[in-house]
Parts: sequence; C-alpha cells; structure tokens
Amino acid sequence: MVSATSPISPTGENLPVTSHMRKVKALWNILSERGKTVASVGWWATWPAETVKGAIVSDHTCYHFLFPQGHEAAADTKGVTYPPELFARIQPLVRRPTDITPAEAAAYIDVTPEELNRPFSFDDDVSHFRWALATADSYRRIGLKLWADEKPDLLTTYIEATDSVAHLFGHLFRAEGLSGELLAQQRKFGGAVEAMYLHADLILGEYMAAMDRNTTLIVLSDHGFQLGALQDDPTKTRDMRRVSERFHREDGILYMYGRAVKPAGRIDQAVLVDIAPTVLALSGLPRAADMPGRALTEVLDVPASGSVVASYEGGGTAAPSTTQDAAVDPQILERLKSLGYVGDTGKPASPSARTEDTTSSPQGERNLAGLLFEQGRPAEALAAYEKLVKSEPDDATLRTSMAGALGALGRYDEAMKQLDAAIRLDPLNVEAYHNRGAVFERRNDRKAAIEEYRRAVRYSPQYEPSRRALERLTGSADVNPPRDEAEKKATALAQE
Repeated sequence: MVSATSPISPTGENLPVTSHMRKVKALWNILSERGKTVASVGWWATWPAETVKGAIVSDHTCYHFLFPQGHEAAADTKGVTYPPELFARIQPLVRRPTDITPAEAAAYIDVTPEELNRPFSFDDDVSHFRWALATADSYRRIGLKLWADEKPDLLTTYIEATDSVAHLFGHLFRAEGLSGELLAQQRKFGGAVEAMYLHADLILGEYMAAMDRNTTLIVLSDHGFQLGALQDDPTKTRDMRRVSERFHREDGILYMYGRAVKPAGRIDQAVLVDIAPTVLALSGLPRAADMPGRALTEVLDVPASGSVVASYEGGGTAAPSTTQDAAVDPQILERLKSLGYVGDTGKPASPSARTEDTTSSPQGERNLAGLLFEQGRPAEALAAYEKLVKSEPDDATLRTSMAGALGALGRYDEAMKQLDAAIRLDPLNVEAYHNRGAVFERRNDRKAAIEEYRRAVRYSPQYEPSRRALERLTGSADVNPPRDEAEKKATALAQE
C-alpha cells in the first residue's frame, strides 16, 4: 500500500535521456505484467486509464463535475477508469466542491455563507479549497473501498490536498506582523494548512486501521514546502495571495510501517527514484539494471537478493487510444495556472517580472512542456521546448530538456547537437554529460558512454544517474577519488 500526500511537480527539467527515451512504466504496470494485482487511485498523469491486472482510477475522476452533464454523460467517462465499468461503482463515492458543507469548511477556513457558495472557479480561493478537500475525501473513500473489496498486491492512493492548500494559503502559515489585506487573509485562512495536515493524518489512520500483518504502508511526498514565506516586497505581487512552485523545497517526507519494516529504523538521503526498487523488493521482484535508485534495505527485513533483470521497459500493454479530452484538460491546465505551476501569458516570465508576480511562475511553460512529456506526448513536448529555446537560446537546461524530447523520438543526432550547445553554455552541466553518455550507449559506443558518465561524476560526485550507469558498465562509480586530505578539502570546496 503506497500513499502520496502531494502532487508531482511537472517540471521535466534535466531528466536524463534514458528517462526521456520512452514512456517509462509505472509500478502498477510492472507488477501487473508479473501476475500481481494492482489498484491506483488519483495518481498524477494516469489518464487515460491503462489496462492492468486490477483497477485504475485516473486523475481525471474528480474533474468530471466540470462537464455540463457532470457524471451523467457516458461519453465523458471514456478512459477515466479501468475497467470502464468501475466508474459506475465508484461514482457514489466521488464528492464535488458543492458537497462540502459549511460545517466541514469551518474546520479549515472562516468565511461567510456567501463566500462559500460563490460560483466555482479555480481562481477563487474558497471554491478551489472546497475542490481540494472534496478530491481528497473522494480518493480516500475510493482507495479504502478498493482495498476492502479487491485486496490488491499493490494499492497507490494519491492525496494532493496538502499541496493545493499550501499553494493557496501557505504564505499565511504562522506568519507574524501581517497587516492590511494579508492580515485579513490570515484571519480567514491562516489555519487551513495545519488543519489539512491533520486531515491527512486522519486519512493515514484509516489506512493503517485497514491494514493487516501482511501489509506495508509507505507514505511519501515528492517535495517539501517553505511555509509562512512572503515575497520580499509584498506590494509588488499582483494580488498578494498564492505561492508558486518556487516555494517548493527538495526534501520531503518518507515513512514506512508494517510488514518487513525494521522497528525504529532511520532512512537517510533517500530520493524519489529509490521508491520503485524498494516496492519491488517488498514485492519479491528484482531491480532492473537500467532503473535508477536503490532498495532501502537498511530499514527493510527482506531476503537479500543479488538478482537483477536487464529492464522492465518494452512490451506490456499500451494505454488505450483516446482522443484529446478537450473538456477536462483545459480545466486541469487552469488549476495548474492558479497554483503557479504554469504561467498565464504563454511565455516564460522575464527576470524583472519574476519578483512581481507570484501567480505567474517563471517555470510555468517549462512545467507545461514537462507535463506533456509525462503524459507520453514527446512530440508536443518537443514543440513546447523548441519555442522556449527560441525565446531563451542561452538557457542550457532548456536545451538539455529539449534533447531529452528529441531522444524520446529517436532523433539522436539532433539531441546531441542540443547537448553540445548546452555544454558550451554551461560546461558544468552534469545532466548534459549524462545524456550524452546515454545516447552513446544506445549507439553501442560503450567506451564513449563511460567517458561521458565519468565526466558527469567528476563534476558532481553524488550524481546518482551517472554513478548507477558506471556501476552497471564498469562495476565501480569511483572516478579519480581524492587521494589525501588536501584533495578531499579541494573536492568539498569545489562542490560547495
């Protein structure tokens, strides 16, 4: 059982070419193809729902109230769940923003009945909050029902309300010395973030109560958040509310509980790519050689296994062919814009604008390009990156990401040109060196690939993708390790 408590930040920046080369399989694909039953609820970018041995409740489920016909139009539910008939089963468990009662809302925010009943808009703080709470409750109920009815080998449930509410009201969290409009906001919404975290804890408690002794619970977020932070000059912001993904912090949370988890264990320096091999280890399946990350065996009591498969990619069942969901996707995009993930103008913010507008993120169009790629639409992602590179030709990270999209389309020569340009702009761009190594490896030039991976590790000794590649190709990730104390100090200073 896996539960996530914040949404994936769809930046798509600096991902290695090995991740861009194809639509990477999710854990529910891997386990399903190996005969295990799965259920995924509300996970990001799961529409259209794929064919699995089990159930998929896609992330579009809680947007369907936005259709004029709501849940009643059968055509609107295409691809929302797998199997398709599952939608009818879960429909009674889906709550809409208007289902949130004044008494429920009062536990989080202090607003008038008139404010609570305004027409729905993601730009409206109160209705956006009601959507976040209704969605969290919907996926809680659906996940628990699937767990009780199906008892899958893997259940993933996605609760993103903590992130949404932090974007809406995180700048008010325990903030002191506020006045004017900010003080008025704090009186209405200042307790919302803490109350939502308490709600998330109650949801976890319900899942813990539903567990048996054969279940392992993993709780994770993909990032942290800087709460209670305002712009240096709040008068320069457009409306003094909402914070963008610039207030994300790299470190998030990871807790593990239940079967095969060592009591009082401590996890140090775990990263997101460690989750997949850890879940595979708990499921009795080996890690793949091309899979970044490691199983967190220091806190697991699982049989030691040295077996490794070459890859879990390739083959399997593709997602169903579905036309563009023209009614839902604009609403999803609207919500991303309202949370500062995507800009309103269609262009990256200028350096001067970046301190003047907290709702139009400088990462916005990059985020949208990354989102397109995560949805398995590399051609559209490439078009978006081409526009960004044309606008900012001296941005090395953009060219690196554009190379990833080119690689996903098998256009390796063009990808290498972009990577060469990225390195000319930023000679310490470790992602570009790693991606060059991935291209060489795909061209069966092992020697050149190793040299590029080693160059990446020289510049960033802890860069995990290249270290893993070197371990796979040479048996060691060591690249000219410091020989004495002076070299160790020099290396540390260079890293700083």
